[in-house]
Amino acid sequence: MRAGSVAVVVTEEIHLPSWDLYELSIPCTVFGKPQPDLADPWYDLRLCGMREPGSGAQAMTGLSLHTPYGLDDLVEADTVIVPSVPDPCVDEGRPLPPELITALRRAHDAGARMVSLCTGAFALAEAGILDGRRATAHWLHTAQLAARYPKVRVDDSVLYVDDGDVLTSAGLTAGLDLCLHLVRRDLGAHVANQLARRMVVPAHRPGGQAQFIEQPVPAGDDGGLAPVLDWARAHLDQPLTVEDLARQAAMSPRTLYRRLQAATGVTPLQWLLNQRLRRAQGLLESTDLPISRIGELSGLGTANNLRHHFLKQIGVSPSDYRRAFPPA
Repeated sequence: MRAGSVAVVVTEEIHLPSWDLYELSIPCTVFGKPQPDLADPWYDLRLCGMREPGSGAQAMTGLSLHTPYGLDDLVEADTVIVPSVPDPCVDEGRPLPPELITALRRAHDAGARMVSLCTGAFALAEAGILDGRRATAHWLHTAQLAARYPKVRVDDSVLYVDDGDVLTSAGLTAGLDLCLHLVRRDLGAHVANQLARRMVVPAHRPGGQAQFIEQPVPAGDDGGLAPVLDWARAHLDQPLTVEDLARQAAMSPRTLYRRLQAATGVTPLQWLLNQRLRRAQGLLESTDLPISRIGELSGLGTANNLRHHFLKQIGVSPSDYRRAFPPA
C-alpha cells in the first residue's frame, strides 16, 4: 500500500461564493495535510494551475492562489484530480481550455489514475477518458453531460463511480466520499476510517448510495410514517417484515411499501437493514459487547451475518470498525 503523488487541477474562474472552492478544498484537506501516525510518507499534494507556475493566477473574489506547479506537472502524478470546471463550460457549453484537455490526456496516457469531482467529469469526458465508461457528476448537470458526451454511460443516481483507473463523483460532499474511498484503496480501511473520524464525517458511504432523496421525511399528518418508523427502530432486535410494519401502520403491505419508498428513497427491507447497521455501528462504538451479541441486538442475527452485511455495505469488518472507533 502506498500514498503516492496527487495533482489537483486549479481551473480559472473560481469565484466566491462558490461550490467550486469547496470542492477544491476537499482534496487539499484529505491529501494535503501529513498524517504520519496513519501513514508515513503521506500523499505528496500538488496544486497545478492553468497559467505559468508562480504567476499568482487563479484570481478569486477576495482570494488569490499561488502555486509553483502547472499543467505540465500532471504527467508526473500518480493521481490527477479535476474538481469543478468553470460554470460557463457546463451551463453555456463554452469550450474547455485546450491546454487542460491535452494535459489530462498526457497524464492518462502516462498511467495516472484520473479522478473528477462534480463537473470535473466534463473535462475528463472532453479528453475522451470517459468514453465507454460509467461515470457520474452532480445530478443537476448529468443531463448536460450525457447529451454532450453520448459515449459516456452517465449514472445520476450514485455518489461516485470507481472504474479502476478512472473515478468520478457527484458534487459537494460526494467528492469527500470519493477522496476517502481513494485513501481506503491506497492505505486500507483503518487509515481511511481514522482520517474520517478526524474530519468528523461518516467512515464510509458506498458509492452506490443515492445522491439525493426527493422527500427526505414523511410529509402530512394523514397517518404518516414517523410513528411506525419509530416503532421499528425500537424493535430492531426482533424479526420484522413488511407485513409487520404495515400492520403497525394500519395499512396494506403494498401501500406501506409505496409510501416508505417515496419517503426514504429505499425499499422497506433496505430501510430496515440500514437501521440495523446503524444500530450495530453504535453498539460497536459504545460497548465492549461480543460481535455475536451485537448481531442479535441489531437484528442482524449471527456474527457471520453481521460481518457479511458490514463488509458489503460499510467496506470493513465489525472488528476492524471497532478498532477504528473503539469505545471511549
